[in-house]
Amino acid sequence: MKKLTQREDQIMQVIWASEGVFIRDIVSALPEPRPHYNTVATLVKILVKKGFLKSEKLGNTDRYSAKIPMEVYRKADIEDIKEKYFGNSLPRMMAHFAKQDTLSDEEIQELIAIIKSKRS
Repeated sequence: MKKLTQREDQIMQVIWASEGVFIRDIVSALPEPRPHYNTVATLVKILVKKGFLKSEKLGNTDRYSAKIPMEVYRKADIEDIKEKYFGNSLPRMMAHFAKQDTLSDEEIQELIAIIKSKRS
């Protein structure tokens, strides 16, 4: 699966959070400094070509919605990270996160519970 650029990802986050949007809706949902309408329109066309979006003609404008669900993209992206940085080892990847100083005891217990629930 193709990767999203940072700006494409921002646009997809807006679209994944909605049922369908127009370009003006995407522009208004993006953080400041907001890109120009034409810039967003160009990126949306690229996302359609990449197969991430589908468009529906409504009058003289297009409404865009996700063709690839966020869960599908997230899973592929995480698999790529696991392969690239952790030798395709889920235990190594989980150990990396478990060793982070920023994890609270509660978060560590939550991770343990998730792992244990997968064994049942």
